Order: sequence, then structure tokens, then C-alpha cells
Amino acid sequence: MSKIKRSDFPYLYETHLHTSEGSACGKCPGAEMARACKEAGYDGIFVTDHAWGGNTAVDRSLPWREWVELFALGYRHAKEWGDENGLKVWYGYESGFHGTEFLIYGITPEWMADHPELHDATIPEQREIIHSGGGIVVQAHPYREEFYIPEVRLYPEHSDGIEGVNATHSSPKSMSHKSDVWNPQAIELARANNKPMTAGSDVHSTNIFGGGICTARPLQDPQDFISLIMGDEMYLLTDGAQDYDRHGNKL
Repeated sequence: MSKIKRSDFPYLYETHLHTSEGSACGKCPGAEMARACKEAGYDGIFVTDHAWGGNTAVDRSLPWREWVELFALGYRHAKEWGDENGLKVWYGYESGFHGTEFLIYGITPEWMADHPELHDATIPEQREIIHSGGGIVVQAHPYREEFYIPEVRLYPEHSDGIEGVNATHSSPKSMSHKSDVWNPQAIELARANNKPMTAGSDVHSTNIFGGGICTARPLQDPQDFISLIMGDEMYLLTDGAQDYDRHGNKL
């Protein structure tokens, strides 16, 4: 097999991004995040703001549909900018369970609004509900240790994939959540459980790290992304400085 080269995977997608409309820890609104990602060379982004179980920016006491509508504003503003400027913008979110977090891909705000049972779902139930909408669940930064994470809890059996590379842990541009071991541990968790891996920046401001997945062809929509992750096609993981193949081997 010929050596894998980054130049053979020219399309870059951010899978983990926060906006100030949806995440209390977000520093910039969706349109600014989209613009910064486009300028940094991304072909597409998922907006994955913190939902009700995490550091959300939206009042948790609101009725469900109203909450979803406000929660999705960061995504909608990013998408408006992206549609006008050639950046694909897709919806996702980051669910939280007492500090343990999951990235959700493949659903829409409209579908979410029709499924209020998500609010009180357990971790196993979350996967069942998301699957019913055609989406997938990826455990985010599984080994991160911070004040808001009471303990490391691993749920590969209730996840479709593992975030093997989180650029916030390893990017030279990152100023927080730094670690030399959390990404390697996540890669080994995925390997041990035969789970596919994703990579993302976990970026909260227009200081763009360059993390994400790199593909040999342009992705058309979230279902195309899911097919890629869950299939056998090669793609790369990157933190913006170090690249890996989809199995977590350094290039």
C-alpha cells in the first residue's frame, strides 16, 4: 500500500465547534465562526453547541420548542453566512451528562423539536432516539479531566464512535485543556472497542486551530459524513499540526 499523504485529502471539515448563541462558553457568534473557518481553509463545519445537560447559553426553563429554536440560532446564523459564502454548515450538538459529553450528528433542529424525549433520556436511551432520526452519537474527549468533569466515564457501548483527536488538547494554538495523553488514550479506547474515530477542534472563538477530518472528496451533507465515518473509506484526523489516518496512526 502506498504511503498516505495529506495532499491526497484536500477537504477539511470541523466536527466540534461552539457559538456564543448556543454555548455559554462560546466567545463569538455563529456568523463570525463560519467566516473564520472559511478563511482558515475549511470546506464545512458542524455547529455543536452545548445543550441543556452542559454549558448551554439558553434558558433551561423555556418550553422545549422555544428552547430548541433559540439553541439553534448559532447554527442558523452560521449557515446563513455559509450559504452566501461557499461554506457548508451542518447542525449538531454536544449533550452532557454530569460532565460526560457526546457529539450528536445527523439530525436537524426541526427533528429535535419534535422529540422532547431527548431532554430526559439516559445515555443508552439517547443513542436509541438519535438512531431513530438517522443520526449517530460520538463520545467527546473521553479522557479529559477538568473541574466540570467529576470523573472520567467511558461509554463505548453506547456510542457509535469516539473523538480520537481533540485539537484543544494538542494544538499549539490552544490555550486550555492541554494534555499529552488524553488524545492517545482516546485513540486506544476506540481501537480496543472497534469504534471509528472523529477529530475536531472543540473551538470556542475565532482563534481557529485547524482540527477536524480531512477527506479525499467533498462531503455533500451530514448523512455523507456519517457514511464516511461508519464505513471503510479512508479519511484523516488532524489537530491542525499533526495528522493521523482514520485508525489513529500518525502520518
